[in-house]
Parts: sequence; structure tokens; C-alpha cells
Amino acid sequence: MFRRKAYDELLEWKSNYGGKYACLLEGARRVGKTTIAEYFAQKEYKSYIKIDFSEATEAMLDIMKDIVNLDIFFLKLQAETDVTLYDRESVIIFDEIQLYPKVRQAIKHLVKDGRYDYIETGSLISIRKNVKDILIPSEEHKINVYPMDYEEFLWATQGNFDNLRQLYKINSPIGDAVNRTLMRNFRIYMAVGGMPQAVEAYVQKKNFNEIDKIKREIIRLYVDDLKKIDSSGRLSDIFNSVPSQLALKRKRFVVSMATGKQKTARDEERLFELVDSKIVTPCYHVSQPSVSLSQTRDVDRYKLYLSDTGLFVTMLFNDSHAPQSEIYKKLISDKLDADLGYLYENAVAQIIVSSGRKLYYHTWQKKESSHYYEVDFLLTSNHKVVPIEVKSASIRNHDSITQFAIKYSQYVGEQYLISQKDVSNEGSLKNKPIYLLPLLVGDL
Repeated sequence: MFRRKAYDELLEWKSNYGGKYACLLEGARRVGKTTIAEYFAQKEYKSYIKIDFSEATEAMLDIMKDIVNLDIFFLKLQAETDVTLYDRESVIIFDEIQLYPKVRQAIKHLVKDGRYDYIETGSLISIRKNVKDILIPSEEHKINVYPMDYEEFLWATQGNFDNLRQLYKINSPIGDAVNRTLMRNFRIYMAVGGMPQAVEAYVQKKNFNEIDKIKREIIRLYVDDLKKIDSSGRLSDIFNSVPSQLALKRKRFVVSMATGKQKTARDEERLFELVDSKIVTPCYHVSQPSVSLSQTRDVDRYKLYLSDTGLFVTMLFNDSHAPQSEIYKKLISDKLDADLGYLYENAVAQIIVSSGRKLYYHTWQKKESSHYYEVDFLLTSNHKVVPIEVKSASIRNHDSITQFAIKYSQYVGEQYLISQKDVSNEGSLKNKPIYLLPLLVGDL
């Protein structure tokens, strides 16, 4: 199994909350939740039982129907699985628990008993039908599992993230030759993405045609899931529209453009369902940037990014007539003809979200003009707003972030251009190559 940061979070949970809270691993399908949970159980407990509700037998489901008498319940469970449970030395994994909400409700009862630890895994956890008529347990410690971030990717591919950490600390130009190499390495990550199956294929030295097939299968799985939630197909249309709307550089996501129909009240619920699936991440417009960005968040004005940039690449070039291997070759060597600013935006969004932060952006109209300024992302640090503008190529034109710093000078702290260019400073504006962004975000 690949080294994952969620494993360390599980260790912290077991040390500090084991026996008091169940642990809920939440994330999109195929990000590795089950693999992490089972590997953790194997390494950190004397024994474990895994119950996968996506393929549970009738006998197992029958046992799950009666958890009132725990002595009998645990005896039946051990008999059915032929696994012996040991007080405070065993863990029970409820895999894909959203498929059997009544067991999730019983977590309170199970945790209070105190004999064993419990790990739940799930996607689409909060969809209305998955929480209808049940009491959501307060005895859950949630851990978000994301696609593999750049550090995890380098761990998996024998890269050297510690070297990047040292370069970040030096905070001086790296040099053109080294920067080109490090940018090429990051573009490989953008191309492959962080879905463990795709990363494994890359580690096994499979070609990009094979890697792309794996990603397409994951996308098809997502679309099938969305069609099960919403048989009208509008939800999957919204999902499929994400790359194209970013490519058009719109100031906001337009639902009617995705569905081809007038927006309805049900579409707002569809958006919630899509966000809850964890396969996209919303970036909300902030009307009045200040230290508390959430206070002026406009819930009706947002952009959508894919949670995995590797999947974004596959969806973006889905209709291309060129061979997939040729597209990947050009992407990695930075020779694609298209302006790929939106692709780098998605990569930046993924980095910010995987750090545990929410996404915000800001636009405002230029004076005596129909055009707008736009700052791609806003973070906060030390009681200041940190604006971030993303560039895929030239960094000469940065009017938006410059005007933002003037307009909101009382709130603004450091300002950053994130691009492919080497480290440099232009007054209070700092340029960082995108491969250093995970360290920058972690430092804020």
C-alpha cells in the first residue's frame, strides 16, 4: 500500500479518541478509503472484521438488523466471519456505511459499549436518502480522504519532497534548469493525478494510454453513481460540464449551461449532492474580502473544480482526435497549444483543499468598463487576507492581484503569483512555482 497521510490521522485518532469515538473516513469513490482502513487494521490491531455493505451476504445483513443485545451481536459476528475479537485490541470496519444507514445510527450504542474500536468508510454520506430517518451519531471523528496530494505522489514514485522543502526554506531563485525539471515532474503529477489506481499504473510503468483508461473507468463510475442519485441525468450533466465551464473562463458556474434547461429549485439540491460526493469542490465568491471570508460568502455564486486534476485532464481532452499518449506527452513537456490557465487553477484548488482549507475567490467590475478584475483564490493568515493569482505561462500581467491589494489594503497581507516560473519578488508580490505551493499553504 502507498504511504498515505490519512494513516497518520488514524494513528492520532486511535491514540486520542479510540474507545470514545468511531472514526469516519469520508471521501470520493476510489480515493483509497477502504485500503487505508484495512491496512491500518492489519498493522495496529490484534484482529479486525471488515463488513462491506456493497457486497454483504444475506446472513451478514441479518446480523446487522439486531444490534440491541451486543453480547449476542458480537458472538454472531465472530461466528459468521470466523474472526475472534479481543477487548480493546480489535477494530470493526463498516465499509460503504452509507448503504446501511441504520448501522451508522447504532455507532453511538457500539461506542458506548467500549469493547472495540470502529472505523466507518463512506462516500455520499450526507445525501438525503442516506440520512433519512436516522439520528446522525455525534460519536464520529471525521477524517477526509482526498486523492493523493503531491507529497504522497512523490512518496509513491520515489521522488524527493524533502528537497522541495529545503528549496522552499531558502526562498531564493532555484535556477532555470532545475526549475524546468521540477516543473516537468509536477506536470507528470497533473497528468496522472492522485487516484491510487492511476498512480499504481504509473509506478508499474504502464503507458499513458493505460493510465487514461483507468481514469476513464473512474469517471464512468462517478457518472453511474450520479445517475443513480438523479435519474434525470441533470446531475451528471452538471458534473460533465465542470472542465468546459472553467475553460471558458466564466466568473461563475452556470447550471443552465450544463443542463441546457432553465435552472430549478431541484438544481440547488443537485449541486449539494454533487459537492457531497466529494468529486468536485466548490469555490465560493466573497463579496467583501476580510479576515473572515465565510461571512460574506455568496452561496449562489461559485465555481466548481474537480477534486482530482488527473481526472480533470482526462475529461478536458475527452473529445480530442489526437492520440491520448500524444496529448500527455505534450502536456508533460509544456507544448500544448491551448492556454491551460484553468488546468493549473484546478491543480491549485486541489492543493488548497487537500490542506484542509475551503476555496474562495473575488471579482469586481473595472471602473467605466464592462470587464472585471478577478483574484483566483483567497486564503487567510495571521489576521490578513492572502490573495493568490494563478498563471500557466507569462506572469507579466497581474493587474487583478495588484488592484486587489490596493482596494483592500487594510486586509491584505502577502500576495502570491503561482505559476511555472522560478521564485522571484516584485515588491510585495511574490512569485512561487506551483510545486512549492503545498509548502506555502502549509506555512500560512
